[in-house]
Amino acid sequence: MALLVYMTAADEAEAGRIADDLVRQRLAAGVNILAPMRSVYRWKGDICNSRETPFIAQTDDELFDALAARVRELHSYETPCIVAFPIARGTSDFLSWITESTHSTEE
Repeated sequence: MALLVYMTAADEAEAGRIADDLVRQRLAAGVNILAPMRSVYRWKGDICNSRETPFIAQTDDELFDALAARVRELHSYETPCIVAFPIARGTSDFLSWITESTHSTEE
């Protein structure tokens, strides 16, 4: 099953470094880096208000644990947002591309 994995980073540079690594390691077929957003959240008893950069990876369900572990290694946050949503429907060529891109040994 294909997944969309939603994550946030401290800034666009961090999102870009993580995205590049995930694609190079074939843990994601592709990653979309979105515009900076404002996040309001509770952290260690305080209400925080900060800018973050969301990014979304396309991957295969069986790679989620490895992808999440790699993101945690590369991320500056103590508890990064890494959540997956199954792709319920999609075009067959796009879903095939995700599988081929994450499971192929070709460069």
